[in-house]
Parts: sequence; C-alpha cells; structure tokens
Amino acid sequence: MVGALANRCAIVTGASQGLGLAIARKYLEAGANVMICARSAELLERAHGELAGNGASVLAQVADISKLPDVDALVERAVREFGRLDVLVNNAGVAGPVGPVDDVDWHGWLHTLEINLLGAVLLSRAVLPHFKRAGYGKIIQLSGGGATNPLPMLSAYAASKAAVVRFMETLAEETRQYNVDVNCIAPGALNTRILDQFIAAGPDRIGAESHARAVAQKARGGAPLDQGAGLAVFLGSAASDGITGKLISAVWDPWTALPEHLDDLRRTDVYTLRRIVPSDRHLGWGSSD
Repeated sequence: MVGALANRCAIVTGASQGLGLAIARKYLEAGANVMICARSAELLERAHGELAGNGASVLAQVADISKLPDVDALVERAVREFGRLDVLVNNAGVAGPVGPVDDVDWHGWLHTLEINLLGAVLLSRAVLPHFKRAGYGKIIQLSGGGATNPLPMLSAYAASKAAVVRFMETLAEETRQYNVDVNCIAPGALNTRILDQFIAAGPDRIGAESHARAVAQKARGGAPLDQGAGLAVFLGSAASDGITGKLISAVWDPWTALPEHLDDLRRTDVYTLRRIVPSDRHLGWGSSD
C-alpha cells in the first residue's frame, strides 16, 4: 500500500518497540506524517532514530496515555506541528499482573485498565473534536485474544481488552454521522515483550497449559508484525472508508477484500462481539418458539 497514507497525519501510541514501532514504520513508508509516543524516553529516542528519514515526517514525545495532561499535550503538539490529524492508532498496552484474581496486586490490576482501556478512551476523546470538525477520521485500536476468549491468570488483561473492543464498537455508532471510522485489530499471537512477561511468570503462576503454549509460540516465532501493521495501514487509508465498528483479525480475515463487502459489513454483526445463543450451536433448546 505504497502511498496509501500520503499526506495523512497520525498518532501511534506505544511505538517505541514491537508492533507499535512496526506500525509507525509502515505508516511512514505509506506516506504518513507520524507522531510516536511511549513512556520510556530512552526507548522512544532509539525508535525515533530508527524511523527518521524513513518516509515522511516523524515526531516523538514521551507520554503516559493514562494521564490526561500527557494525552492533551500529545494531541495538541501533533495538530500544531502537522496542521491536521487524520488517524489515531491506539497500540499502547500492558500485560498486567499474572495470577489468580484474588491473589494479584490490586493496584497493578487497576493500572492495567488505566492503560489498556482508559488510555484508549482518553486519546479517542482528545482527537474526536478535530475529526468531527474535519468530517473525517480514523481510530484504530489494537486488541487481542483477551477480547474473545477467557484468559485464566490474566484477568486484568482479558477484561481490559474485551472492554475496549465494546467501547470502540459503541464509539463507532456515535461517530458514524461524522465519517469517523472506528475499528479494532486482532494482530495474532505476537512474540513481544508481553509474551516474554507471560513466560517469565512461570507455570506455577500462569498455569502449566498456558505457559506451555507461550513457550511453544516463542519457539515458532509468532505471527509476523507486518501483518498487523499492514492491516493498520489499510484501516488508516481511504480504502477502508465506511468500514467501522469491527474487530478484524490481521491473520485470519480477508481484510484486503473487505471494501467489496461493505454492504454486508454495514447491515450485519459480522466481526463484532456478540452473545451466542443455543441455535448458533445447532441446539434445539432455548428457543422462544
């Protein structure tokens, strides 16, 4: 998608390493001006050095997305420096405490929701006035397996990911009239620092089965970062206009062909969180007939 984001201006959070850095790189290659942020000044400076000269303009700012002053300063600087803002990529996230919910650190549990859920809400609130005035915008939220499956011993992570997807589905309906598209990405099983944290927790803390899966994934290499980054470029581009309120898998869903199915996406609950009823599983009970 070379040139797919030409002249567009974007904020990518949590972009000092891993998937966030890969997304920022893809955005620059696609022609976007990009503001990256992260909490670590050292890692952010290193990432900025890697990205500089790799396409259009790239700026970097240290920010904790769970802090309102940091969020406001980030968005204000991006608009001031770029003159406009078209795309927000909410990538920043943490794994949170590992272990039974009645045994993990409560402050760590709350902090996971502050970053993964409330940080995404704060940033969305901050960019929406600019998008509404322009009559156009893109909000892209990174989600994961926690949104669609129970994750024992990772309750804060799972709860935050499910909550942020439902928030984004709701926000999509609130902003549809302003031509603001709001979507979530499931990037696949990635070999990132979060996986390393799961493995380091050990089988006694995370559970033998979950730990074995994490170790096996680490050995296999995990899903390529470029798949999730490519989907983020697509959702930030004009090619995805009108696709909103969806949770899309970078690995399993035919996202390059989604514009061909725009009517189906608009009129159905495909790619959304929903309640499963007995008939969905071909069971004869539970019907009101």
